[in-house]
Amino acid sequence: MNTIIAFSLMLITLIVFAYFGFKYASLSNMDSDKFLSARGTQNWVKIGLSLFASGMGIWVFFGPSEVGYYGGFWDVLGYAVACSAPFYILYKVGPIIREKLPSGVTLADYVRIRIGRPMQIYVGIISIIYMFTILFAEFTAIGKAMEILGGIEPLYSMITVAVVTTAYTTYGGLPSSLATDRIQAWVLIWLLVTLLLIISIGDINAIISDAKRFNPEDPYSIGSISYMDSFSSGLALVLAITSAEMFSQGNWQRAWASEDNDALRKGSILAATLVLPLIFIMGFLGTTVAGQGTALDPASAFFILLEDASIIIISGFIVLGTALVCSSVDTLQNAIAASVTRDISDGRLNVNQSRLITLGMIPLALYLATGPEVLGYRFDTLGVFKIYLFADLLAAATVIPILLTLWEKINPSFAFLGALSGLLSVILYGTISSDFSTGLKYIISPTNEFGLANLNVFISALAGSTLITVLGSYVMQSDD
Repeated sequence: MNTIIAFSLMLITLIVFAYFGFKYASLSNMDSDKFLSARGTQNWVKIGLSLFASGMGIWVFFGPSEVGYYGGFWDVLGYAVACSAPFYILYKVGPIIREKLPSGVTLADYVRIRIGRPMQIYVGIISIIYMFTILFAEFTAIGKAMEILGGIEPLYSMITVAVVTTAYTTYGGLPSSLATDRIQAWVLIWLLVTLLLIISIGDINAIISDAKRFNPEDPYSIGSISYMDSFSSGLALVLAITSAEMFSQGNWQRAWASEDNDALRKGSILAATLVLPLIFIMGFLGTTVAGQGTALDPASAFFILLEDASIIIISGFIVLGTALVCSSVDTLQNAIAASVTRDISDGRLNVNQSRLITLGMIPLALYLATGPEVLGYRFDTLGVFKIYLFADLLAAATVIPILLTLWEKINPSFAFLGALSGLLSVILYGTISSDFSTGLKYIISPTNEFGLANLNVFISALAGSTLITVLGSYVMQSDD
């Protein structure tokens, strides 16, 4: 496609989102609470579409198909379940937390009233690391996607998306993000329908045959949907991603934006129902590419299927890619601002200072998105994956103590100690299975010999944190 046409399509799409973002925010007075929570304003359809859109970034083009290319059936299924599971947890836990803290904005707000300020700060730090990593990875991904689809220089796409999303998010906060999410969700549903049509109208037998075939050229690619021995890595993805997504504050902001508990429950189920088939189909298509042979860039496996697509289809995917990145980026910008404002600064910042936080994070995110080397560490695809896994491990060590705050007998000191013990359990596992240096390495890089998420490491984190939190709480209760 002509580069000028492709860039024009992207820019027009961004302008449409900006229009609705500014329009919605201008309809009401914007105080700090409205900017960060849009409290009680969204019905179940709006919440469901917003959760769906904000959770699905431009990574949908890359992550699932790469997992399918390398990992086979269980990794594809695990990835799909992991991406939808947080919404089922929100369905169960969200209404309870809303009732216990009606004035909340972030998960760490609730953590504070149950287990104290130190844990609130710790949860806030984990959330910011995780969300900021996704933010600059999203900028990297939109640059890569638009270069493939339209030949656009990656930095141009990154900067354009950053400027537009920051403009309406800084002005309108969460209300603007919610307004644009609804449009972006319908564009995402178009993707789901299109993919189903591609599978059903195309040579379905050939597609299934390719998905079942083992990669004939790439020894690192399992790639076959008929490969059934990757259960452990698929389960590791479920544990890692589900744990980490509990710290995505965009989901929790939408819990309090719901008009009531019923809206939150129905919206969560709607989001999960839309996410599961979308991620599974994208992963399935990655196995199809693997069956055809080596991909020069496995992360772009999905785009191989679009090589012979018409200009209309390519145009649609440019609009879609723009919608995907906006739906994720505007959510992350406001969610990070919420975590800094509420969790790190203890609510001492006002709405204008929250706006400055939104503005201030973008230059650094854009810089990291270009893949620089900082103090000997390169922010390339592998490097970002390692940061993801590090954040995932911190989350896995902390998520059970947080969920146990719903248990009235929990001891605050042992909840915090339990989170730290989850990390110590990882070191202990590494020491027992190999040596102490391996245990320390697992903290920074919780992977197996194939570079995939290590199931035993994540189980150690979950088990250790649970054991110390529960036993410690029982001991303190008996002393009372």
